[in-house]
Amino acid sequence: MTKTTLTTTAGAPIADNQNSISAGPRGPLLMQDYQLMEKLAHQNRERIPERVVHAKGSGAYGTLTVTQDVTRYTKAAFLSEVGKQTQVLMRFSTVAGERGAADAERDVRGFSIKAYTEQGNWDMVGNNTPVFFVRDPLKFPDFIRTQKRHPVTNLRSPTAMWDYWSLSPESLHQVTTLFSDRGLPQGYRFIHGFGSHTYSFLNEANERVWVKFHFKSMQGIKNWTNAEGNAIIANDRESAQRDLFEAVETGDFPRWRFCIQVMTQAQAETFRWNPFDLTKVWPHAEYPLIEVGMVELNRNPDNYFAEIEQASFSPSNVVPGIGFSPDKVLQARIFAYADAHRYRIGTHYEALPVNRPIAPVHTQHADGAMRLDSPPRTNAWYEPNSFGGPVEDKAFVEPALPLEGDADRFDHRGISDDYTQPGDLFRLMNADQQRQLFDNIAAAMHGVPVEIQQRQLVHFHRADPAYAAGVAHRLGLTIESLVAAQ
Repeated sequence: MTKTTLTTTAGAPIADNQNSISAGPRGPLLMQDYQLMEKLAHQNRERIPERVVHAKGSGAYGTLTVTQDVTRYTKAAFLSEVGKQTQVLMRFSTVAGERGAADAERDVRGFSIKAYTEQGNWDMVGNNTPVFFVRDPLKFPDFIRTQKRHPVTNLRSPTAMWDYWSLSPESLHQVTTLFSDRGLPQGYRFIHGFGSHTYSFLNEANERVWVKFHFKSMQGIKNWTNAEGNAIIANDRESAQRDLFEAVETGDFPRWRFCIQVMTQAQAETFRWNPFDLTKVWPHAEYPLIEVGMVELNRNPDNYFAEIEQASFSPSNVVPGIGFSPDKVLQARIFAYADAHRYRIGTHYEALPVNRPIAPVHTQHADGAMRLDSPPRTNAWYEPNSFGGPVEDKAFVEPALPLEGDADRFDHRGISDDYTQPGDLFRLMNADQQRQLFDNIAAAMHGVPVEIQQRQLVHFHRADPAYAAGVAHRLGLTIESLVAAQ
């Protein structure tokens, strides 16, 4: 094997990497030992701030292969013909826990894809659930605080969680999903992925349809019970990371079927729920899944930090043929995600190899920490310019989003139906799934003040009386007092 000489970061060869320079065998160290200083200083800086949410994740590379013609809906080049392949990076994660949290905890799972297309990167940043806890982004920071540690005890607070959920009825759909049997997946290979938000597709004629993204696990859905999850955590806190890495490493490549739901503008205007409400789904019977392609993961990263921890996904990364919608939470995430990466990784985070598109990049972004390239000489460092620099191209103008109404802070409480869909989900569960739901909720409510338990039970009752009765029984509460509380 060829010998490789260890060097400093400046490339100078290192003769001794085992012994510091000191004034004699017992003497103090010398400041001239630059390699010692460099190693210690670099170690001090080896950690970047963890993500506020989705801190602990796993990932791998693969391909997205188009299997059906969807050009009547979108002009996106990477979806332009059957058989076309695009390289992708996928990252999965838990949401509430820190980087040191265990994988087998009851939590929503993040599900993100970065497609390196010829027209730029497309990022689909979603979860393993089709809905979320809030419909307005102004509520998001407060919700996340309830999932983090109490400022006095530094412990997770079930009281804070249930207090918030019981005061936010729109959370009921996601809460029902989280505490169902699907709230504790056996691993990342065994979850579906959802864009959750409503997005838009534009075809060559610039005709818009609204779409929702679905990724269906070809490995099937597999979940743990709470007891099984606790047993896993006792022996392996990295169970999902291990499962994904070993599956890819041994050639057992996980796959997902990529599908969309499509809704026209006319259908959106008459849909019985707000089609841009993140707490709602589109019933499959009315808006069936349309297959687009297949995603396969077939290569593990060579360096976890460089390729997974520094991987930066944002719903702001769209390509021609894919656009946004009036979904309020999506609109906020378009800003918030990219801004989080600028804070966490640096101004030029998208120039890192894992985030860099394969398409040519021509921006007027200037300077800032960690400028990785050396731009060519130019007299056109601004736009518009008269010196041959990059300029806007009206060929990529999109039609305006159909917006309506006066600007105001709209309160949906009392006018939005937050109970029908959670009730429908409950009624879809078989008896064993309902039993698990009751048990899981009761366990999570342990120690929560009775008045908060009762307030949450009112929401369960409005979704389905049997839902409330089952949880109330587990909590030792009577349904009669619950109904009277309404």
